Amino acid sequence: MTDLRIPATGVRAVLALIFETAGAESGEATEIATNLVEANLAGHDSHGVVRTQRYVEWSRIGDVHFGRHIERVIDADAFALLEGHHGFGQVLGREAVEVGLEKARMAGVSVVALRNAGHIGRIGGWAEQACAAGFVSIHFVNVKNSLLVAPFGGAGRAMSTAPVCIGVPNGDNDDFILDFATSQIAEGKALVALKSGKQAPPNALIDGNGRPTGDPRALYGNIDPRAVADPRGGDGALAAMGDHKGSGLGLACELLAGALTGSGAAGTNSNIHNGMLSIYLDPARMDDGHGWSAAVAEYIAFVRATPPARGVERVLIPGDPERARRIDRTANGLPLAQGVWDSIISTGVGLGLERDHLENLARNPT
Repeated sequence: MTDLRIPATGVRAVLALIFETAGAESGEATEIATNLVEANLAGHDSHGVVRTQRYVEWSRIGDVHFGRHIERVIDADAFALLEGHHGFGQVLGREAVEVGLEKARMAGVSVVALRNAGHIGRIGGWAEQACAAGFVSIHFVNVKNSLLVAPFGGAGRAMSTAPVCIGVPNGDNDDFILDFATSQIAEGKALVALKSGKQAPPNALIDGNGRPTGDPRALYGNIDPRAVADPRGGDGALAAMGDHKGSGLGLACELLAGALTGSGAAGTNSNIHNGMLSIYLDPARMDDGHGWSAAVAEYIAFVRATPPARGVERVLIPGDPERARRIDRTANGLPLAQGVWDSIISTGVGLGLERDHLENLARNPT
């Protein structure tokens, strides 16, 4: 299906109106909308505006709540345990990073554990926030009650998509941002494929018999494309990335972000929420004169100078694709499948907003 191209400012305005109508205060609605649009601008559509329908439904049934902020359960010099009270992760994630940076500025390093947060979106955005302040950051994330991924050698679900992210500042909008789910693809990428009427990459999922497949219905079951897709509806699972290595890393995320934080490892008997364990480092504190900043820049330049393999234009570092997509999509609009856009508009209509008003706002946001 042909993608639409809709201005990012217009999509942001539509989403902010939808979330405000759903119960968010204006500033929070704008923050959630901005976070989702930023994910699309970076090319991470799986963590972007495709989530709108699901977020509104979660708020309606009480799985996530507007207007909630972090609570400092344990607040030490270089460590904090934060309770999210099932607020929106777009707000809680930013607040958690601010706490981590505040403590790392004082101590040189900090560890921040965030538990019981609503979906905290694209983790790379939090690493970008830390890099912008000059800090290295490492993030381990899990999702309680989100059994989506089969462990290596397994034919059933046992883990969440369990992302890992590392950010290293390099100045001049050239930071190293490594951000990936420990499944073959993020659940949101399967959702985008489902809404677009497309297949996911081959072998990205397994069916109910443990056989590799690219059919997103293995995760969601056979549903009306207009319905709120439930990834627990199918009898298959997402496959772990990198065989035993990715599976082991996913398990580590469950232990660090879930069990250690008190948020809980992936399982059942609770509503869906994220746990995140983050480490923040002030690299200037570890520089005894060896020049860490120059060393980072020189090595990144060295890697980029590697001769490209056949069929590859040039060697990239993590963060390069996002920067290129952000330039393109800011100039030319967000590419959205018709099914994704229809689900956003239908969500607004379901809240009592007029379809024509939403369509016009998308193209004329000012």
